[in-house]
Amino acid sequence: MKSTNSFSKTILLLLFILWNLAVNAQTGGKIAGSVTDKKTGEALIGVSVLVKGINKGIATDVDGKYLIGGLAAGRYTLSVSYVGYATKEVSDIEVNGNSATTLNVVLEEAGSNQLSDVVVRANFKQESVNALLAQQKNSPIISSGISAEIIQRSPDKNTSEVLKRVSGASIQNNKFVVIRGLADRYNVTMLNNAIMPSTEPDKKAFSFDIIPSNLVDKILINKTASADLPADFAGGIVQVVTKDVPDQDYIAFSTSWGYNTQSTFKDFISNERGNLAYLGFGQSDRKLPGSFPPSFQKYNPLMPDQKVALTKQLSNPYGEQTYVALPTQSHQLTWGNRTDLKNGGSLGSIVSLSYRNGQNINPVERNDYQNNFQDIYYAYNDKQFVFNTSVGLLANITYKKDKTKLSFKNLLNNVYDEIYTDRTGFNTNIDGNLRFNNNELTQKFISNHQLEGEHAFGARDQKLNWNLSYSLTKRDQPDLRSIYYRENGAGTNVFSVVDRNSRRFFSDMQENNFLGQANYTLPFTLKGKKSSFKAGVLSNYKTREFNARIFNYLFNSTGSPSFDDQILTLPKDRIFASEQIRATGGFFLTDFTSNTDSYDAQTFLNAGYAMLDNRFGEKSRLVWGVRVEQYYQNVDYIDLSGTNRSMDQQFTDILPSANYTYTISDKSNFRVSASRTVSRPELRELAPFEFYDFVAQTATLGNPQLKRATINNADLRYEIYPASGESITVSAFYKDFSNAIEQVLDGSATPERRQVGFQNMSKAYSYGAELELRKRLSFISESNLFKDLTMFANLSYIKSEVEQGSANLQSRPLQGQSPYLLNGGVQYSNDKSGWSLTALYNRVGQRIAFVGNNLIPNIWENARDVVDFQISKKLISNKAELKLNVGDLLNQRSIFYLNMDDKNVYSGAVDKPYTSARFGTNVSLSFTYNFSLGQR
Repeated sequence: MKSTNSFSKTILLLLFILWNLAVNAQTGGKIAGSVTDKKTGEALIGVSVLVKGINKGIATDVDGKYLIGGLAAGRYTLSVSYVGYATKEVSDIEVNGNSATTLNVVLEEAGSNQLSDVVVRANFKQESVNALLAQQKNSPIISSGISAEIIQRSPDKNTSEVLKRVSGASIQNNKFVVIRGLADRYNVTMLNNAIMPSTEPDKKAFSFDIIPSNLVDKILINKTASADLPADFAGGIVQVVTKDVPDQDYIAFSTSWGYNTQSTFKDFISNERGNLAYLGFGQSDRKLPGSFPPSFQKYNPLMPDQKVALTKQLSNPYGEQTYVALPTQSHQLTWGNRTDLKNGGSLGSIVSLSYRNGQNINPVERNDYQNNFQDIYYAYNDKQFVFNTSVGLLANITYKKDKTKLSFKNLLNNVYDEIYTDRTGFNTNIDGNLRFNNNELTQKFISNHQLEGEHAFGARDQKLNWNLSYSLTKRDQPDLRSIYYRENGAGTNVFSVVDRNSRRFFSDMQENNFLGQANYTLPFTLKGKKSSFKAGVLSNYKTREFNARIFNYLFNSTGSPSFDDQILTLPKDRIFASEQIRATGGFFLTDFTSNTDSYDAQTFLNAGYAMLDNRFGEKSRLVWGVRVEQYYQNVDYIDLSGTNRSMDQQFTDILPSANYTYTISDKSNFRVSASRTVSRPELRELAPFEFYDFVAQTATLGNPQLKRATINNADLRYEIYPASGESITVSAFYKDFSNAIEQVLDGSATPERRQVGFQNMSKAYSYGAELELRKRLSFISESNLFKDLTMFANLSYIKSEVEQGSANLQSRPLQGQSPYLLNGGVQYSNDKSGWSLTALYNRVGQRIAFVGNNLIPNIWENARDVVDFQISKKLISNKAELKLNVGDLLNQRSIFYLNMDDKNVYSGAVDKPYTSARFGTNVSLSFTYNFSLGQR
């Protein structure tokens, strides 16, 4: 009770401080926005922006942005002028209280038959539409994106959920992105301007669930190559831009509480867990004691008594605890500040602390087969108890003055992810029933720090931008433990432990990533048309250290079966207790770590590029260039014979790209793109480390002989932008792969131990079409209801084929590729009433999870329909918002199956279920409040 009272007092004190800050903040409204070129979409630097009638104004900065503060409530007119452009006056700009009114302006060059003193006039609503249309259609490459406004209107909590809404994108395992049906390994992630490392030790992938959606300003997926972007992709480059400098000072907080239909308030089982798990930190006693010999070569020769002494240093953690699963909770506190300095510059910052905890129960059925897949080999019923905590910090600070911008951006995220599996079932190998438990804790930490600058100089506003970045990624699995019991005869209900299958695994991975890059842009005029030359360099050095140890229990018999049975049938909480750890008639740990269970690796990428952005006539634009990437990769390890090995690869690739845009009208474009890109093996894919998943009974093994893949790409796209926030786009694409990298099943594996490796496929191709639509329904009726309704959908159809290299295998798609992706929804939003309603639908077509062979059929993931819903209401003069979210309303099963007939449709009568799981429907209620603090 005392701690509860203290907590309540702390909350009340915090709210009192926030209220006083809001009440005592200085008053004064603001007008803020950006000024861009209508044809190119480029930011215009040094544009004069004046408030007519009060002689107050400013020039746009290096980003083309402006902010004019200290305005009384009322309506204003802005005059925007720039050398060589027609002056524009925008009227009816309404300023209220302390808030900032956003107005983005587009300027058009003054033609030869147009006097520079001609003034173009528009009102606030018209210019807002003009600016958004120009932004939508002026991208030089084919891309799809989603803005902060759309993110806010979805029930998505993190970036992985947001990405499901982007045309041509889908998500695997709730966190890894698939673009245009290509597996996650074919995609690149950039956070702001830096390439992000893989967050996973076993694959080339970035876990997008670590970035909360409300810290994201926008997400852009570039689907075609450009010389100034990384070339290590075939699906797309995901650019996540976090929020930067606010237009006004504020403090905002949000809180959300959620209910899962199959988890919340149900009995939740796990081993003992420390209180720090709620803060994202594991228990120190899960680590392997420092007194343990550093290698299996030094541990295994020890005498049994010595091993007993070491084993006793590990606690007996197998006892279960049962408690009630708490509701999912998510909280965030954000502080934004903008200070205008006496020297004419400004200093802005945003700091955000986020917290999320979820406790979910997932029932899973697992099966495998024998006798030509006609009979059951094992049938398991699992319950997985998933405890997840994520704590994140974002801190950005930016200084702007005239034509200079300097930023220091930081992102830290700590994830505690624990899965406790409780299994019952039948296994042919032991010819009986079993009971199995597995506790897998994964602790992930990622920090990214970026120092970057943008500078404009010279008469032509040449631009130089640079970025220095450091990322640290850690992924530890302390004491991943399993315990395995088998029944002593059918129907006896007496179970004995199987010592060799009761194991304890320890691993740690640390990766350091250093990156530096610089880009220079020189504008020039070619035949009277604006053009630009751009060149840049990049250097990226990465190191990785990975170490693993694995032990199993060994029972040393007394020779007395009756005594042995008394020990072997002890329950989980007693069987490995200290009194049962002894050299005779008890247990001690043996070390069966392999030489290949540790490796060191490094990569070094050096790149340079040059490109031109040319305009020909009034309608044609060509962005073309070449990128050269030199790449070195090294993996050091000890092979099974004890010999030191060093695997080196070095490539130099010349990678041209061209993006042509033909402007059919002010509201439509036709685009053509061609490029060459690469896909390099990830360090884990090369390392000969074998990781055995006790739950899935699958081992993953690297391949030091992997080659890098090369991809030739071609794209066509027709796009129409009928009005602000509306778009209709139709795209077609083709990709030709050499040495595509896939995950394949080893034909010699057994159901007890499926083995997955990595392999090059000599030739493969992929082609497809995409349709994207976003349209307000006011064309049906002019009533207010239809004016406030927006329909949106995107559909992708993809066909691919791999050359199998064997007459006995039928043609198949690329691993991880879906034949279609479908997102759709409808949104109602009424600014006057503050009500908003969104319904969303998502379906991803069936795809190959693991490639089979002559002996084992391909394992596929079945399609699944997902329906989400959200209703929200603005409150307290639009400073607060209340949201009700419903996620995965249908709660359909997630099914992986052995595809027995090689058809692209799951048939319960023909195909064999491999795993099947449900995740429940999520219902959450959230409240957000923004304390506007005015301007200093």
